[in-house]
Formats: sequence, structure tokens, C-alpha cells
Amino acid sequence: MDRRDFLRTLGRGAGALGAAWLLGPAARAFAQSAGPGGSAAPVGGPGALPDLVAVKGGTAASRVDAALAAAGGVARFVRKGALVVVKPNIGWDVRPELAANTDPGVVKRIVELCLAAGARKVVVFDHTCDAWRAAYSNSGIEAAAKDAGAEVAPAHAESYYQAVEGRGARTLKGAKVHELVLEADLFINAPVLKNHGGAGMTCAMKNLMGAVWDRGYFHSRGLDACIAEAVLLRKPDLNIVDAGKVMLSGGPRGSAGSRYSDQRLLLLSPDIVAVDVASARTLGPGPDAFEYIGKAAALGLGQADLGKLAIRRIEL
Repeated sequence: MDRRDFLRTLGRGAGALGAAWLLGPAARAFAQSAGPGGSAAPVGGPGALPDLVAVKGGTAASRVDAALAAAGGVARFVRKGALVVVKPNIGWDVRPELAANTDPGVVKRIVELCLAAGARKVVVFDHTCDAWRAAYSNSGIEAAAKDAGAEVAPAHAESYYQAVEGRGARTLKGAKVHELVLEADLFINAPVLKNHGGAGMTCAMKNLMGAVWDRGYFHSRGLDACIAEAVLLRKPDLNIVDAGKVMLSGGPRGSAGSRYSDQRLLLLSPDIVAVDVASARTLGPGPDAFEYIGKAAALGLGQADLGKLAIRRIEL
């Protein structure tokens, strides 16, 4: 696929990753794209690692492989003997085709790579919205995670959570956070990108609501401020966004009437703000449509200007 075809493919539909992103301030970085097979020249000088990786095409597993390889390899993030906690979106008791939850193939490959890199244990969990056993099972994530060698932990009881202070927060000054997140040597945030009826978009920052106990507080005190400030409770070490099939309407649960964009895309970055900016552009409205992105950037939690980042684009 040449660059013109790539732009045309991305430009289809309201939820496409538009040419404006590729041709804007970050254009030079995206121009250094990979050729067939996913190889890519270093961005920002010899040996430099990208701040953000975008992988287009391939399968769920191959996108994870390519993104982590481009980011310096899984061993850059996973030290031997580490406890790795992976937090996908498993909120909904729906089948994988509805794309309301993270693609099981993405979760499985993350687990496999972390264990291969020497992780002592990988644990997968989410504080679901629907009944947790049904959501874990019917999302396909429980089986995928276990097949890859992970443990799957519950999050449905308050006893699993510990009180944490949100230092620097003005609204979310404290919350109960799942103990696994606090114990993790490596915390991987693995959301699905989709429409959300309340917040507008579910992605990396919004996914952290599934790591706290009292989500009602977020809605009662100011959703945007709380989504941004939740990052202060325990910032993920790595964010891997599943944008393979993007739900454009009817989120967060989805239905037979939801609209979708088949993006076959995965975004990876340690920077939670940058990855949400890129995701907002993928979804369509752009980052200005989501107040929490600006709030998080103002708190110094990441870079909202993609033009200041080294970005690597890979086409499989």
C-alpha cells in the first residue's frame, strides 16, 4: 500500500484517522514509515526511540508485535521477575464483534510477550460494569488471557481496593484503587478506542475508571476533571490502544445499531496524554472535543502537542 492509498483508507468515514494528523505538525515523523514487514528507520536520530507508535494493518497480534518492537522491544518495559498488571476494557457482557471491550487477541499477545520477556506473573483484571463473570467470559478476554499464561483477577468487591491520595488533584483528591495496580512493577493500560455517551470517548485515561472502586464520584463531581486526575493515582507505565474496530456510535456498550470504522490500528505510548490525543483524532472530533485531555496536559501528565514528539508509523 502506497502513501496515497494509506491516506485514502484512513480518510474513510467519520471515525477515520484523518489526513490532517498525518499532514500536520507530526508529518515528518509519520513520513518515516515502515515498509512491508514493519521495519522502520529510527525516528529522531540513530538509536532514538519513538514517543508514540502507530501500527496499521495486520492482525491484532502482529500489531502488538510491531508496536513493541518499534518502541525498543518488550524487554525495555518488562524486567525479569516483574509482576505485570494488564488492565484492558472488559466492562461489558457482549461478544467481541461489538468492540465494546478490548480485542482478546491484543490482550493475549501482550501477556505472551511479557511472560516471554521474563515476567514472574501477569495478571489481567477490570472493574466491570456488567456482571463480572459474564463480562470476563463473553468478552473472550478471560479465555485469551489464561491461554497465554496470565492469571485473571476479580475486581467486583470493595475489599480489593486501597485508598490512595491524588497528589496535585483539585477534584479527585483521593480514591480507592485496585490493589493490583498499586502492587504492579509494570502497569499496562490496554483500552479499546470507542465512542462513549457520557465522556465522548473511551480510551487510555477513561479506561482508568475501571481501576477504581467508586466511579459514581467521577460523575457527581465532574467527569472530565476526575478522568484527568485519575492518572495521578497511579500513572500507567505503558498504554496500548486497541483501535482495530472502532465503535463510532452507541458507546460504551454498543448494539446491533452501532456504527463502526474498521481501522486495523494500534497505538502505543508511555505517554497517556499523547496516546489519547492520537486516539481522539482517530475517532474523529480531535482532542479539543474532550476536555479531560487538556486538563491532563495542564497537570503535566503528558504531551498534547504531537508535533513535539517522535512518532513512528508502521504499515503491515
